[in-house]
Amino acid sequence: MASAYTEHIEELIRAAEGRHTARDDLILKSWLRCIDNHKLDPTVMRPAQIVEEHRLREHRDAMEELLRTARLGVEALYSQISGLGYLLLLTDQNGITVDYIGDPAVSEKARSAGLHHGFDWSETQAGTNGVGTTIATGEALVVHKSDHFDATHIPLTCTAAPIFDATGRLAAILDVAALTSPEEKTSQFLALQMVKSFAHRIETANLIRSCSRSWIVKLTSNRALAEVDTEYVLVLDSVGRIIGFNNFGARLLAEEFGANWRESASFLGRPISDAFDCEIDSLTRFVASHSIERNVIRLRASGRNLFIQVVPPKTIRVLPNAMAQEDYKLHSSLKAVAGDDPSIQKSLKKLSRLLNTDMSILVNGETGTGKEFLAKAIHQASARARGPFIPVNCAALPENLIESELFGYESGSFTGALAKGKKGLIREAHGGTLFLDEIGDMPLSSQTRLLRVLAEREVTPVGGSKPTSVDMRVIAATHRDLLGLVKQGQFREDLFFRLNGVNIALPPLRARTDLEWLVTQLLEKRPLSDGTPRSLSAPALGVLAAHNWPGNIRELVNVIDFACAVATDPEIVVDDLPDQVFRRSFEDAATAGVQSEGAGGDDAAVLREELRRANWNVSAAARVLGIDRTTLHRRMRRLGVSLPPRAT
Repeated sequence: MASAYTEHIEELIRAAEGRHTARDDLILKSWLRCIDNHKLDPTVMRPAQIVEEHRLREHRDAMEELLRTARLGVEALYSQISGLGYLLLLTDQNGITVDYIGDPAVSEKARSAGLHHGFDWSETQAGTNGVGTTIATGEALVVHKSDHFDATHIPLTCTAAPIFDATGRLAAILDVAALTSPEEKTSQFLALQMVKSFAHRIETANLIRSCSRSWIVKLTSNRALAEVDTEYVLVLDSVGRIIGFNNFGARLLAEEFGANWRESASFLGRPISDAFDCEIDSLTRFVASHSIERNVIRLRASGRNLFIQVVPPKTIRVLPNAMAQEDYKLHSSLKAVAGDDPSIQKSLKKLSRLLNTDMSILVNGETGTGKEFLAKAIHQASARARGPFIPVNCAALPENLIESELFGYESGSFTGALAKGKKGLIREAHGGTLFLDEIGDMPLSSQTRLLRVLAEREVTPVGGSKPTSVDMRVIAATHRDLLGLVKQGQFREDLFFRLNGVNIALPPLRARTDLEWLVTQLLEKRPLSDGTPRSLSAPALGVLAAHNWPGNIRELVNVIDFACAVATDPEIVVDDLPDQVFRRSFEDAATAGVQSEGAGGDDAAVLREELRRANWNVSAAARVLGIDRTTLHRRMRRLGVSLPPRAT
């Protein structure tokens, strides 16, 4: 054995001097790192080092969740190799052994060799070895006998594989080691395949466990094993951005993006559509509704097809649906939202795929564009149609009452509270849909409580301590730029992303191409008293088409109601239309009657004009705008609008 040590040290010296050696390139590079970077002396033999007990506890505590997941995989692997003389080690990313399984009969020999709890197998400390060199390279490998840098470890064989976390950072090393083994390195290649397989399983199980509140995308290239073999796993946020992956997934993305998988952190935040011919809104059709063998998705760059299965977040249920979602046929309630306007039809097609999930929906659009009508249509088209639809106008609720109205309260919670308490609008929505209109006007304090409800699906009433579970779909709507409010510190960023599961933009009426369809739908509901249907003359339609519609559909309804009231014949003509539709300038229409705070121009100027028209009476202006007086005061403070001295 002494001669073997001497020969090994001489080979190390030759390698350091740049002379020939028959070692694998990976082993040779590790030896040179040990000499050049770690400053290890090849002539000095060092026994394995063990950390103090309190430090070992710290290392174990830091990876407690992973340890719990990994233990099952470690035990399963050991059950397959226990009779072959192997020991199993699990180390953290620093090389400290945090878990060990081995034959009790060789426990003392294993401890003497450093194959036990608490030993440090980093390359900087122990030289070339299975654990340390895997940490250095990120690759699964075999370090067999004299491959080891330190001659102390020549009798050992070590086969190791890395385990990565959800963001591509090294989290642990799984190592199979033996005190004695055949001389040929090829004797360990089966062990290498087993270690790689179990490391992959542990990594994937840990990823899925830790990301259960996000969208999990499972992919495989093997049709025969599609139901049981998960090669690639990606994790997506609610808007389809990549926020995690297993190592196979990182390598797949690297191929698609033409990048190095070791720089996988750069993949985080990229939309799933960068890699696949797929958007987030179409993923629900892959939610285990039928055999994965039928679910195929195409990689954008390479053109490869992979079998896909999607697991929705724990907080989202994909509900059963009676209609064939794969055909994306619009429910009748969604068909009633718009005619042939391309942008709205695209949004409706997206919604048809997501109807029966619990994903939150955020509807953006000017006041009067039909946001509540769309929310009701979504509710009626979904499996929640038999449940309640609870609309809440966040701008109309006084600031001092908004929490008690939304979350409810216990009896005696505050002065004026009902003796029996109040259920609250959120609990009223249980089993159905909660529609939060003008969410941008919700006070920050209430936003915090709402965020907790959306995250935990539980609500605690004001004055109460026991939370109640709620099962509901949340649809929020706003005419304001929520991201702008986030930047100004007026809206919580985390609440924005929680609400923004699906973003739907409703265009203003002046930008829609289905005005004639809308008019037809309205007239069908307004026949003459004898049942005779009404129609609109071509010149009258031309006038409506030329109007800028600052009040959007709400204004169109008023115009049609006016025309129906004054028309003497079934056909409505130009003379039957109100004067307002002949003002083609949006600015003129906005000053004639403020319908939309965000419809165009300067918000502050529009608000001042409405106050001026109300003779600076805040209560009167609030009634015209359809909001609460306290909400109007908040808007005035936010926009820097103040009353003139004579109005105080």
